[in-house]
Amino acid sequence: MPDQLNIAVFASGKGSNFHGILQGIQTGTIRNAQIVVVISNNANAGALVIARENNIPAIYMNRTDFPDDAEFNAAIVTTLENHHANFIVLAGYVKLIDVSIVRAFRNGIVNIHPALLPKFGGPGMYGRRVHEAVIAQHEKISGATVHIVDEKYDHGPIVLQKTVPVISDDTPESLAARVLQIEHELYPEAIRLFTEGKIVVQDQQVTIQQ
Repeated sequence: MPDQLNIAVFASGKGSNFHGILQGIQTGTIRNAQIVVVISNNANAGALVIARENNIPAIYMNRTDFPDDAEFNAAIVTTLENHHANFIVLAGYVKLIDVSIVRAFRNGIVNIHPALLPKFGGPGMYGRRVHEAVIAQHEKISGATVHIVDEKYDHGPIVLQKTVPVISDDTPESLAARVLQIEHELYPEAIRLFTEGKIVVQDQQVTIQQ
């Protein structure tokens, strides 16, 4: 990892996980890191509002505004380069990151997923759908997973996980609220470990150094 993380945040929604990481940086809990740009495929994303309120470049980029995938991905890479990003945080970004970007930032892209991977991950498994599936399978526990991003949805090496109980009368909404609460604890902690150089990735496995 570089001496300082220049983080690009990709987000499609409210941006609560982005906000949690930003607060960690602002309070000094996360050191040697700054958020240099926020990119969203949703012009109305709350994450863009949070970025603007904190004087962070906030950029809307949607595939439909480009003639093809190649130009869209090239524009993303150019944006990352222009802001000197060396680390990417996916915070509720619902688009698959292109292989070219994954390879350029190998082991330098992380995502948080609202379940205990490898269960309840993969294409189409996001948001409410995840919690519906957990309840439908009568799981006793759920939780959140921070993982390194590779070429497949929800597939890369796991960095951290935290669990919550699934209660007998849970709805997708009540379970989602409980999981989101621990996401806000887990994601800043994972970023802190990266900034302190404690995450080592080798042979598709993560080791946390003490």
